[in-house]
Amino acid sequence: MPRENFNDLMAFVMVAREGSFTRAAAQLGVSQSALSHTIRALEARLELRLLTRTTRSVSPTDAGERLLQTLAPRFAEIENELAELKSLSGEPVGSLRLTTAEHAAATVLWPALEKLLVQYPGIKVEVTIDYGLADIVAQRYDAGIRLGGQVAKDMIAVRIAPDLRMSVVGSPGYFAARPRPLTPQDLVEHTCINLRLPTHGGLMAWEFEQHGREHKVRVDGQLTFNNSTQMLKAALAGFGLAYLPSDMVSEALAEQRLEAVLEDWCPTFPGYHLYYPSRRQSSKAMAVLIEALRYRHPQD
Repeated sequence: MPRENFNDLMAFVMVAREGSFTRAAAQLGVSQSALSHTIRALEARLELRLLTRTTRSVSPTDAGERLLQTLAPRFAEIENELAELKSLSGEPVGSLRLTTAEHAAATVLWPALEKLLVQYPGIKVEVTIDYGLADIVAQRYDAGIRLGGQVAKDMIAVRIAPDLRMSVVGSPGYFAARPRPLTPQDLVEHTCINLRLPTHGGLMAWEFEQHGREHKVRVDGQLTFNNSTQMLKAALAGFGLAYLPSDMVSEALAEQRLEAVLEDWCPTFPGYHLYYPSRRQSSKAMAVLIEALRYRHPQD
């Protein structure tokens, strides 16, 4: 294919990825009409319809999806290699796309990025908050952050946080009118605040462990959220019990705005890990991110 057509292909990848001519045009620094003309010319040259356009969205056709899956990884490789070449003469540069859950982003990722991005202004980071277990290869992420037990075996995983302990908490006002649960089964008599997980398409079961035996409880209540911050706010406001990471509720517990129950039953999970495909060649930008996040035991 003639070299001059590469710009057309890059424009197509941007539109397909963004799902919008308006957003893609802004990313490319061209007008929306010019971008539409470019895509129409590409479709005419290939004699294929690449995009399905509606008044609200743009999505690839079957042919467009096939072309996107072929082009996007190759353009990404070229961009990464150019960034690597540029970094040979100076500091790490390049773009990194990461997927993670909200708690990990707030407690582990952002504290590291806040320092890293000041030190290396040539590094750009895009963070997607997602409770689903994204396929980082298919969705073209450079890396993901998940609990150790959720990382696929074919990934390179780097521990970036200590083990994570969970807590069941409620406000003093909530407990003033209700007895405290003594076993996980008692939770079915309580108003609880649920978390919906897109991975399973349902509500997260609360997990407990005692004497080597695991227990899972399905709870019910008035409120369901898809993020832990809102769950914490609802618990503080007295709307029910919440099942949250201990470090997230430690301040409220110390200030007696929340009270913990079932502490002997609450489990500890393997801590957060940064993971990425084993076949991915690590860039300098990725290398400095890994070192910034790498967990070091307090005794080290």
